[in-house]
Amino acid sequence: MTISPAPADLTSSVSGSGDPVLVDVTGMTCAACAARIEKVLGRVPGVERADVNLALETAEIAAPGVDTELLVAAIERAGFGAHVRDTAVAARRAALERASEERAAEEKRTFLVFLISAALTAPFLVAMIPMAWGAHATWLTPWLQVALATPVQVIAGTRFYVGAFKALRGRSANMDVLVALGTTVAWAFSLAMVLIHGEHSHGHLYFEGSATVLTLILLGKLMEARAKRSATAAVAKLMALRPDTATRVKDGVAEVVSADLLRRGDLVLVKPGERVAADGIVVEGASEFDESLVTGESVPVTKAVDDKVTAGTINGSGAVTFRVTAVGEDTTIARIGHLVEQAQIAKAPVQRLVDKVAAVFVPVIVVIAILTFATWWLVGRDFEGALIPAVAVLVIACPCALGLATPAALVAGTGAAAKAGILIRDIEALERAHGVDCVVFDKTGTLTEGHPSVTDVFVLGGSGDEMLRLAASAQSVSEHPLAKAFVAAAKARGLTSSPATAARSLVGRGLTAIVEGRTVAIGNAALMSELGVDLRLFETEMARLAGEAKTVVAVARDREALGLVALADPVRGESGEAVAALKAARVAVRLATGDAVAVARAVGDRLGLDAVEAEMRPEGKTALVGRLRSEGRTVAMVGDGINDAPALAAADVGIAMGSGADVALETAGITLMRSDPRLVAAALEISRATWRKIRQNLFWAFFYNVVGVPLAALGHLTPALAGAAMAMSSVSVVTNALTLTRWRPKSDTRT
Repeated sequence: MTISPAPADLTSSVSGSGDPVLVDVTGMTCAACAARIEKVLGRVPGVERADVNLALETAEIAAPGVDTELLVAAIERAGFGAHVRDTAVAARRAALERASEERAAEEKRTFLVFLISAALTAPFLVAMIPMAWGAHATWLTPWLQVALATPVQVIAGTRFYVGAFKALRGRSANMDVLVALGTTVAWAFSLAMVLIHGEHSHGHLYFEGSATVLTLILLGKLMEARAKRSATAAVAKLMALRPDTATRVKDGVAEVVSADLLRRGDLVLVKPGERVAADGIVVEGASEFDESLVTGESVPVTKAVDDKVTAGTINGSGAVTFRVTAVGEDTTIARIGHLVEQAQIAKAPVQRLVDKVAAVFVPVIVVIAILTFATWWLVGRDFEGALIPAVAVLVIACPCALGLATPAALVAGTGAAAKAGILIRDIEALERAHGVDCVVFDKTGTLTEGHPSVTDVFVLGGSGDEMLRLAASAQSVSEHPLAKAFVAAAKARGLTSSPATAARSLVGRGLTAIVEGRTVAIGNAALMSELGVDLRLFETEMARLAGEAKTVVAVARDREALGLVALADPVRGESGEAVAALKAARVAVRLATGDAVAVARAVGDRLGLDAVEAEMRPEGKTALVGRLRSEGRTVAMVGDGINDAPALAAADVGIAMGSGADVALETAGITLMRSDPRLVAAALEISRATWRKIRQNLFWAFFYNVVGVPLAALGHLTPALAGAAMAMSSVSVVTNALTLTRWRPKSDTRT
């Protein structure tokens, strides 16, 4: 048996009139880079739209009829790397994995720089509090400060200088410009004072401000790097679900080929336990498929001739042959991946308040400093006399508190959240979570346990234990989830199973086996009818259990009906409290599930949900989220499956259960480390608390500038006093942020 390679990429060099061109871009460091690329692409004749995603490092360009080489050349002229995305699934997955590895390496380098900067900054932090009152740590000599601060300025400052240069080249001012300007002035002026006055320069040094700002903002950059890597990893994990090879049947001969070689109309054999390589329609055989990645439903779905199969789903115990209807980027699993990317591209990150202000703040401070110097020079002061108040303006405007405001609150808030089992991945998720007024829950594995269990055992007389023991004995040879539920229920009751022989699995109907010398059958009404088992005495009970959205299974021995067993995916014990807590916070609670209407309605009625949507595929959940957002709601989506990933990405805030699929965890902005839905309300609570602290910190940071800058310009503040005020502002925001470490969820979710 041979494995044929995939063909070389045959991507057209001209953009078609249909889908936009996807270009992978390298070298972006900040939002200003993305804005510059969009501006450059917008100037290319024929480009109708260009959306650049910084997190995914992609550009989606609507340019019908435009040569893709022109688009790539335009991006490269702007100073970035670019290449048109390879649409072959295997090649795309390899590219994503390489990108993820490169970002992991970059994250590791950033972490190393942060550790070096933190170690060198630590002595300044120790001395910062007494410096706020004008005192000085005598052990921290001027030359020691130079030795500590200069490596930080060079090593940690480089990325900010690069970012500031690119922002200014793009005619914008961002946080990098603010950090580069403030820290450079503080460091350069302090270095000049040491060179001029040597050991007598105490009181004129501001190294602690520059080093602290660079180190703590570098911590924020590290968190951003992790969020960017997660965005790529999410799509890579989706692509990995499709197998690399498939067994193609041609002229009666089976041959293992690359999945990228499959074409519409090909016949593909799927053996027991294999993943499906493409979408198609069954033409021969029958089996049960695990479709949880598409529907979220935990119970395998029976597939026979003329039924559809989906790429990435897992075959059960039977062998089937299907005819391919969709390959590569057209498969359901690829479209889910595309939905994740599209949602992330369409949802541009919220511009941070600090960056908005920085665009005005930076030029204003520079102008004020220049005017201060010119005014004092014109009124008769000498060069140094005019320079001192100008430097004082720049020093007090050095964004130490501004740089600390967000990272300090974020570190304290996310640390407290982590202790409670809540992982907040980035500032954007936190920024949006504080305004959530509608939560959409998935059902399976989120509000429910995610696996079936026995809920009812019904017999006409006596105990049902004997019937359950026989059924569990017969089912002990099966790997079906319902069979495992029988075995678990018997074990929980302390029942001892007997050996089963001659077991025969009947796809979509049930199972028969010989137990203790007699034939035991477990299955649905269709199987019982085939075997001639009379279920008329059980019809009323069967109807009642089915009305409760339970799966009803009949048990018979030697064609005699013994009774019924009902199974269901049980609602988590904590789900009721979770819904109540959200409603108490005036948050609407909805359910969106791929399960049947009756099952969804039963869960919704039990938990008192505001609305229930059933039989929803991934695109349906994404559309629901979009509709709610268009109505003005701020939506959080809670899920644990691959099928939830597009909706998690499309929501204002995606919240993943920690026990869920990797792709759900990578896509979500917030991850619950335990499978406890009560943590959803707690996550929104800590997000609101952390966001309040950030707002308070920014207020204090700007308050010091609003009061201090005029005083410095008027000559009432020396650079030394300006530095003290700057240190005091830092102490204020750090102290305020640390109050978050005392946060605890309103309900103890660990009990």
